[in-house]
Amino acid sequence: MVQIKSPEQIAKMREAGLVVAAIHKATREAAVPGATTKDLDEVARKVLDEHGAKSNFLGYGGFPATICTSANEVVVHGIPSEDVVLKDGDIISIDAGAIVDGWHGDAAYTAFVGSGHAPELIELSRVTEESMWAGIAAMKQGNRLVDVSRAIETYIRRQPKQGGGRYGIIEDYGGHGIGTEMHMDPHLLNYVERRRGKGPKLVPGFCLAIEPMVSLGTPKTEVLSDDWTVITTDGSWSSHWEHSVALTEAGPLVLTAPDGGKAKLAEYGVTAAPDPLA
Repeated sequence: MVQIKSPEQIAKMREAGLVVAAIHKATREAAVPGATTKDLDEVARKVLDEHGAKSNFLGYGGFPATICTSANEVVVHGIPSEDVVLKDGDIISIDAGAIVDGWHGDAAYTAFVGSGHAPELIELSRVTEESMWAGIAAMKQGNRLVDVSRAIETYIRRQPKQGGGRYGIIEDYGGHGIGTEMHMDPHLLNYVERRRGKGPKLVPGFCLAIEPMVSLGTPKTEVLSDDWTVITTDGSWSSHWEHSVALTEAGPLVLTAPDGGKAKLAEYGVTAAPDPLA
């Protein structure tokens, strides 16, 4: 069952989303050469404390940290550690969440550590982020879940990859519903799987965490012995972007973007819904 939210509930989710946005801002500033991923976790914890919010990652299925920190070939669910020291040229996905009054926010971004990054890594992150926005722009009344998947996949497939070949759209992980829990129905693929059908129709109150994960090589992954860390099977580096989005009567509202998605959605010819907290 898909949980449909009222405008009042979406406003609460917006509160949680803005806490996540604050975590992103603080961790982006802290993701510098010499910092450990444990340092980033501490930064996120402090932001949550300052806002009186709770982490929806800590303890989830036994996860031992406040955020996920996934560097280079790690796709998702990397565990913050004092042993993982960021160095110049790394890329890292920082996935963060927050709970406010029982309502969840969840978002991720890919950060560049230091300088000197290869052009193909910069392009990888751009393609992944823009595919996310293409998916968000497809959150329209009357569309179905598959239309979001199709928008993400179509954007990625249309981008030329430096050196030839195709980007790997990670197959085993995708987006999800969000609301009174972090992971809810429906599961959102980042590509079209025709056997799954069209999925539910998008209506006001429908909330999704849209999160493409893309690699420079394979779409295949494996989980390390810690039962959390997911890496590409060929060691290729990957990018991960995510926003929590609510569909309202006035259009999509990007709950975890500081401006509600207004600027980026305008590039796609879509008007973002008014911010209920403005």
